[in-house]
Amino acid sequence: MLRILGRANSINVRKVLWTCGELGIPFVREDWGRGFRSTDDPEFRSVNPVGLVPAVIDGDKVLSESNTIVRYLATAYGPEAFYPREPYARAQAERWMDWANYETSISLRGAFLAGVLHEATWDNDWFIATGRKLITKEIGQLDAHLSAGGPFMCGETFTVADIPIGMVVNRWFHLTNFDKPDYPAVRAYYDLLGQRPAYREHGRNGLP
Repeated sequence: MLRILGRANSINVRKVLWTCGELGIPFVREDWGRGFRSTDDPEFRSVNPVGLVPAVIDGDKVLSESNTIVRYLATAYGPEAFYPREPYARAQAERWMDWANYETSISLRGAFLAGVLHEATWDNDWFIATGRKLITKEIGQLDAHLSAGGPFMCGETFTVADIPIGMVVNRWFHLTNFDKPDYPAVRAYYDLLGQRPAYREHGRNGLP
C-alpha cells in the first residue's frame, strides 16, 4: 500500500491525497512536518534528504516533490484522460502544473504565509503587499484562461493540471483580509471542483 509521509494540512501533501482520492489509490499517511515529527529526523531524511513533505513510498520506489508525485501516480494508476500521453496535450497539462508552482509560490508566501500566518521568515509589510498584488494578477490570468477555454484547465476534461491549480484557487478564496476583484470564471471553476468528493475531502475542506 502507498505510504504518504506528511501532515494532512500541508497544501503539497493535499495534492497527493486528492490525487489518490480521484484515482482510488489506497494509502496510509503519517504525520510529519510542522507541528508533528520533525523532517530533520534521520528516519525522514533517509526517505527525502531535502527534508520537505510530502514523500511517498510505493513498494521499493521512493518519491518526493508534490507535482512529481502527482505525475507518477497519474502515470502508474490513472487513466490516459487524466494525464494525456499525446505529447502536446501532456505539455499543456504540465504547463499549468509548473505555472502553479513557479508563478504562485512567491506571491502566496507573501499573501498567505506572511499576510495570514505571519511566519517570521516572510512577515514584512512590503512582502505582504507585493504578494497580494502578484496573486491578484495571477488569479486574473487563470480567470482569462478559464473564460476562454474551460471549464477545467485543459478544457472539458479534468486532468493533473487541475490538482495544483485547484489548491491555489482554494487558498485564494481563503485570503479574506484584503480587497480582491471578483473573477467569475475562477469562482465557477472552484464551484465545479467542489462537486468532486475527493476535492471536498482534501482540497476545499475548510483548510486554506
